[in-house]
Amino acid sequence: MPASRDALLERITSDPEVRFGKPCIRGHRIAVQEILEWFACGASQRQILEDYPQLEPADFLAVFAFAADLAAASKDSPA
Repeated sequence: MPASRDALLERITSDPEVRFGKPCIRGHRIAVQEILEWFACGASQRQILEDYPQLEPADFLAVFAFAADLAAASKDSPA
């Protein structure tokens, strides 16, 4: 595995002064939710990088790790 899960998750930050505290990538104003929505609409990593060239490949892995944590947490909570 190229990067540890903990190291990936450190790339996701939340600051109440940035995007109303939404989880963002490495302090940028790019929300995890935005990246996931792009993927959900069929965008490729290359297409996303065209709009957000400041992103790095590990940022995408961080988004997936963050989403996996959310999915696992929702599985454990009552419906």
